[in-house]
Amino acid sequence: MREIDFLIVGGGDAGFSAARTLREEGASGSVLIVSRDPDPPYDRTAVSKGYLGGEKSRKDVLLGDAAWYADNDVELLTRTSAMKLDVEARTVTLASKEELRYGKLLLATGSNVRRLRVDGAALDGIHYLRALGNADSIRDDTAEGSRVVLIGGSYIATEVAATLTSIGRRCALVMQEQVTLERGFGATAGEYFQKALTDHGVQVHPGEDVARFEGADGRVSAVVTESGLRVECDAVVVGVGVIPDVTLASRAGLEIGERGGVLTDSRLATSAPDVFAAGDIAEYESVVHGGRRLRIEHWDVAENQGRTAARNMLGRDVPHDVVPYFFSDLSDWTWMEYVGPALSWDEEIVRGSIADGEFTIWYVDGSRLAGALAVNRSDDLEVARALLVSGDPVDRDALP
Repeated sequence: MREIDFLIVGGGDAGFSAARTLREEGASGSVLIVSRDPDPPYDRTAVSKGYLGGEKSRKDVLLGDAAWYADNDVELLTRTSAMKLDVEARTVTLASKEELRYGKLLLATGSNVRRLRVDGAALDGIHYLRALGNADSIRDDTAEGSRVVLIGGSYIATEVAATLTSIGRRCALVMQEQVTLERGFGATAGEYFQKALTDHGVQVHPGEDVARFEGADGRVSAVVTESGLRVECDAVVVGVGVIPDVTLASRAGLEIGERGGVLTDSRLATSAPDVFAAGDIAEYESVVHGGRRLRIEHWDVAENQGRTAARNMLGRDVPHDVVPYFFSDLSDWTWMEYVGPALSWDEEIVRGSIADGEFTIWYVDGSRLAGALAVNRSDDLEVARALLVSGDPVDRDALP
């Protein structure tokens, strides 16, 4: 049985960030990343944007090349799944049957895409996007001028619609939302981003639930909604959210929270000794939000959590106190940055000009700031971070 000082299960942003931080912070023991992905850890934001659009190669999106792993003495196992965790024996069993004994363990297993269970869901030409290989399939399966229907109205569907439109596909969104991105950012922001899409030719069908996919000769040819809307297509990309992959943790008896993630404290430590969690699966106690438990699916959050987890694997005893930050861009049409997340709010204060594409929306909950979304006003986010950390009452007249 191999002994691993720092074992990381998961090859995404959180796992790579943890490995890098361990070495940067002076870890001298063995570090092993176990990843089910066929590719080394890569920038997952590129999957729906630069890589899908063909602007970046596989090499371009890698977080570390072969030399990095050699120089930092980090071992990487790709195409490898962890099948069993025994927290009492402190072992992880791999799909290859190899058993590893760990000193400290980080679970960063990420998420799985949420799949639609409707008639016709098994037809060819229906895609889900999570990994580089999925992006390859979508790009190869569509051609100049082909009609692509995106299912969903949030990050993945809107970003993919913009990317595919920019490389010559004809895109339509079919979504439950009334306007894009409204669930996270409200109607004001959503209408701005939706206009950016429609101005570039993306059709938007709001308030629709998919009833079935229709096909010919085994391939999808139309999306039909519960209201009877029929949208013809040559391919479909489904982006209706993800489910945290907590199978390994749950089977090992780790505590699972109400939001479906692995429960951790503010140090990202789980209910098992020397086992930490980071990224999509971490349902953590946020010191920035007064101890409320959050589970956030975003690469920047995962990267920062990987850093905090690594420091605590080294015994630093530091809380995860980074204000969550997000960004999204729709091709080169528009870009937004966001800090929060605003779990609830009762007022939106807009500064700047939405019509000119230079504005900030301040989300206020009672007397406190809940979050802020900025388009071409990045400096406002520093003000927002300070207010989120301090919890001071919002002086509306002082907001930039």
